[in-house]
Amino acid sequence: MAHERNHDYHILNPSIWPFMGAVSAFVMLFGAVLFFHDNGPWVLLIGAAGVLYVMYNWWRDVIIEARSGDHTPVVQLGLRYGMILFIASEVMFFSAWFWTFFKHALYPMPAVGGVWPPTGVETFDPWHLPLVNTLILLLSGCAATWAHHALVHNNDRKALVNGLIIAIILGALFTVTQAYEYAHAAFGFSGNIYGASFFMATGFHGAHVIIGTIFLLVCLLRALRGDFTPTQHVGFEAAAWYWHFVDVVWLFLFTVIYIWGS
Repeated sequence: MAHERNHDYHILNPSIWPFMGAVSAFVMLFGAVLFFHDNGPWVLLIGAAGVLYVMYNWWRDVIIEARSGDHTPVVQLGLRYGMILFIASEVMFFSAWFWTFFKHALYPMPAVGGVWPPTGVETFDPWHLPLVNTLILLLSGCAATWAHHALVHNNDRKALVNGLIIAIILGALFTVTQAYEYAHAAFGFSGNIYGASFFMATGFHGAHVIIGTIFLLVCLLRALRGDFTPTQHVGFEAAAWYWHFVDVVWLFLFTVIYIWGS
């Protein structure tokens, strides 16, 4: 038959989502500039709503493609390569914040007294709440790994669901604990380079934890609906990779900023 597919690649149908995503992102960025100049948040919120709408529908279409059998082994390999490249770009992103922290810690400016941390800055004790939060995040990663192995090796859907639930709860607990830590910080974002470096590095990591928790929550909802098999679970695998990346970044943050840098 002329219309039968004789290859393993998925030829995408025309989609409006890339165009709408670009427009929504531009509106959101333009609205952010207006907001920074005291013109109200409405344009920013409209753009953000558009971005979220595109994200939901675009990823919904990808899930539909997976269910309809379009994610052949070749397509799955391409999706994995894409996720690896995305995580590599995230590594470069966090490298910038480590770079600025090392620069100011190793060569403190005279404006901060020539010492690090700057004179008068009371840092966190790494062996109390930061250590507890580290254990919470690592246990969450262990739960995600348990869920992944339960699916791949045993097709144990109960363990898959339970592992995801534990990972999500611990991820949310990490966020709550970090918010508590921020609320009790003896330094602020502005006023000293230590506070700016600390909150930018740990704050962006916190944002990634929230994103990763949502990622795992979507996987949990899909698992409850019967998605994922031992041979077809790219979405969950990508979430697990992302979550382990978040774990590793936090270990570096804990070692460099909380222990060495303070």
